[in-house]
Amino acid sequence: MTATKTATFGGGCFWCIEAALEELEGVESVTSGYAGGHVEDPTYEAVCSGETGHAEVVRVAYDPDVVEYGDLLEAFFTIHDPTQLNRQGPDVGSQYRSIVLYHDDDQRRQARAYIEALDEEYDDDVVTELEPLETFYEAEEYHQNYFEKNPQDAYCSMHAQPKVEKIRETFAEKMASE
Repeated sequence: MTATKTATFGGGCFWCIEAALEELEGVESVTSGYAGGHVEDPTYEAVCSGETGHAEVVRVAYDPDVVEYGDLLEAFFTIHDPTQLNRQGPDVGSQYRSIVLYHDDDQRRQARAYIEALDEEYDDDVVTELEPLETFYEAEEYHQNYFEKNPQDAYCSMHAQPKVEKIRETFAEKMASE
């Protein structure tokens, strides 16, 4: 049995990214949090101020025998626009930037190659940042599984649900069993 691996991504509101990536087979858990900033133990309110330098991110624990890192990259880039600088949809600010935080040299290499290939496909420049993960701070409990707990929330209906549907449609063969 292969040990669980971890990937970390940010691309807009973490509720949306979390809800979508949880759909994939081999994803064991997705945790919303903050990374890439300069303040220890940031709160949601502090991150939303844009002054901590953190991005809203998700930490994905996955079984590499079932889902590969490259599959996670593909899913991540399917559900957000990597050409949007410091924004995704209605969410504006550096905390919503597109970012891949790698855990090892293999992830760095794969992510760099993926981003470079995407840059060739898009008319606009891909602005996704690629950085080593230094520290991940878990978001407050009420942010965890937010979409699952609040499916009728207007924001979730308008922004998270379409991302979940896009994952289900695009990756139908890689969906987790209910």
